[in-house]
Order: sequence, then C-alpha cells, then structure tokens
Amino acid sequence: MPPDISSRRTDRLNSLLKEVIAEVILKEVKNPHLPSFITITGVEIAKDLRHAKVFVSVLGDKIAQTKAVAVLQEAKGFISMRAAAQIVIRFFPELTFYLDDSAEKQMQIDTLISEIQKERTNRGE
Repeated sequence: MPPDISSRRTDRLNSLLKEVIAEVILKEVKNPHLPSFITITGVEIAKDLRHAKVFVSVLGDKIAQTKAVAVLQEAKGFISMRAAAQIVIRFFPELTFYLDDSAEKQMQIDTLISEIQKERTNRGE
C-alpha cells in the first residue's frame, strides 16, 4: 500500500475511534469518580493496529485529572468491548489513556504573553 493511502486509513480510524470512545464514555461509563467534563482530544493507533493511545482533557485540578485517567484505565476493557461492537475491524486495539494537558499549557502561554504585553505598555514601548 502506498504510504499516503495507509496514512489516510490510519487517520480515518483514529477519528472513528475518537468519536466512538467519546460516545461510550459519555453514555455508558457510569462511575461517580469520573468528572462530567472529559474530552477525548485525540487517538493515535499504532501501525500494527494493536494498540491505541487515547488522549483526554479533564476539567479540574491535577488530582481530579489524575483520578479521571485512572478511572478510564480501569474501565478500558469495558470501553473497548462497547466500542468494538460499533466498529468492524479485525482486532480492536488495546487502549491506553493519557492526560492531554496541551490546553492548560496554551493557557499558561497566553497568560505569559498577556503579562509581557502589559509590561511593554506600562514602559511605553
């Protein structure tokens, strides 16, 4: 298979997995320790299609974020089973959940830029 076809297939599969996993978490995972504000920000499936990294963004402090990722890791078998029922592929990948803190980092960068701009304005630059 040419690399661009394989790459497009992987991108489509990542997008489909992201959508289906998000729906399963939202509608079917019932755990009181799971915050209601969880977003699946991305999925990266391995080339062999056996493993997938699932990146999640969680609204809350570090403790809530860490706990949410741990709850998702514990529920990954259930999530996989429910998602596999909606996606027809030979082997459903083993899921591993990771905290995506890129939005938090972006907010920190925006704050720093804003502070620099205020300081420049105060200096008259």
